[in-house]
Amino acid sequence: MPRPDAEQLLLDAEVDVRPSPQASAARRALLAHPVLLLVGIVLASLNMRAALAGVSPLVGEISGDFGLSATATSLVTSVPVLFLGAGAAVAPWLARRFGAEQVLCGALVLLAAGILLRVAPSTYALYGGGVLVGSAIALLNVLMPGLIKRDFPDRAAAMTSVYTGSMIAGATLAAAASVPLEHAFGGGWQASLAFWSLLALVAAVAWVPQVLLARGRTGHEVRATGTGTGTGRSVWRSALAWQVTLFMGLQSLWTYVLIAWLPTIFTDHGMSRSTAGVIFAFNNLIQVAGAFLVPLLAGRMRSQRLLVVLVTGLVAAGYAGLLAAPVAGAWLWSGLLGIGQGGAVGLALTLIVLRSGDAATASRLSGMSQTVGYLLAAVGPLAAGAVHQATGGWTVPIVLVLAVCAAALGVGLLAARDRRV
Repeated sequence: MPRPDAEQLLLDAEVDVRPSPQASAARRALLAHPVLLLVGIVLASLNMRAALAGVSPLVGEISGDFGLSATATSLVTSVPVLFLGAGAAVAPWLARRFGAEQVLCGALVLLAAGILLRVAPSTYALYGGGVLVGSAIALLNVLMPGLIKRDFPDRAAAMTSVYTGSMIAGATLAAAASVPLEHAFGGGWQASLAFWSLLALVAAVAWVPQVLLARGRTGHEVRATGTGTGTGRSVWRSALAWQVTLFMGLQSLWTYVLIAWLPTIFTDHGMSRSTAGVIFAFNNLIQVAGAFLVPLLAGRMRSQRLLVVLVTGLVAAGYAGLLAAPVAGAWLWSGLLGIGQGGAVGLALTLIVLRSGDAATASRLSGMSQTVGYLLAAVGPLAAGAVHQATGGWTVPIVLVLAVCAAALGVGLLAARDRRV
């Protein structure tokens, strides 16, 4: 079987829907305004991690205000990750039912509402807002690749770089600005977090023209038949699909532990909050290098085993550095972790495509890996917080994440073989 083309198999939430003439006309009208679409993609992508990264530098203040234990504090970051998985399961159905533009715009409004709910003076609102935030970001995660494939089929790789770069830029901006915004707003973490709802609302407004131009195509689509619908074999029964899924989940787990706790690890060892926030922002920024380079290399290899060893080795080295000298080597460890994190997520997403024989299989494998993977990843911040609370330090949590790195290496080497689901 010939190797799949990564751009041809770029994940599409509407893969089994064929547009009617009315839908095609609406889509042509939309593409007649590519600047509007490009601005909308960039603004939406900026929101795909900002609401998560902006919490971490403030987690100490949030915990203090509500009197939360370390375990309860970890739920502030774990709950959104949990619903990244739950939201991924329903995103394809929503896209087929209502259209990608409408769902994406609605997700941005939902994200803004979730951010604002989190700053209400109630722990129920804090966690409930996290549910909305995670669900909204899940919809964005699933819809964006398919939208790019649909509307920019000849520039899919370039547009994928634009959206992934914007996503990381949003996380970097939120991580770096959270503490300064807190100071600018008079020392209130609530105002600092609420600020990011404005970014989501601006993005939602930018998508209104696309929604209006595409209005009317929903309900005119018909089910596609014939080629491109896949073999019908359930990916849930495939060992290779589970290997890809577990690699996605384990690399997400070590990433969300860092998103939740990296600034706290630094401040617990004596670093100032502002410096910890800047280094955390650097960690997010440097992920661009790995996220850009590793998928390019992966697409040129029949087996990606060397890349699995590289990215897991970088992450393990960074975590080991946090164990040995967290403050003295903070910039180095953050850099190693960032390149490894970016490379790992890029490799995990690329493996979904490369291990699939057709677009329908790629779509199903994406749904499985994101649903199960993010549910697994949600365990990371919660477990790290609970173990930290039980042991009074970060040594045991970091050792456990190193064990996760070893497990990711094992399943990653299996997933990187030149096989097809």
